[in-house]
Amino acid sequence: ARKIVFVYAGASALAGYESVNWGKNVLHDGATLHDMDAFIYGGALTLDVEFYVADRIALLANLRERCLWGGDTRKFHCQWGVGVKFIIN
Repeated sequence: ARKIVFVYAGASALAGYESVNWGKNVLHDGATLHDMDAFIYGGALTLDVEFYVADRIALLANLRERCLWGGDTRKFHCQWGVGVKFIIN
């Protein structure tokens, strides 16, 4: 049987520590930061698709949406990517 299309979906939990300017409130140009270091937490949803154009060559696409709370960055962050996979064995 030949591989044609694979679709993967997933969910994950995220947690970490965000450091802004290594904990210093003043930048090198004298500007003052009002945000502090913090623990961040959230989750992510992922969708991956592989489309096989030959037995050993596949086109890839992925999409990930992250949602983080507790930090100073945006709450929602979208990542996407495309690629080609060559299978060697």
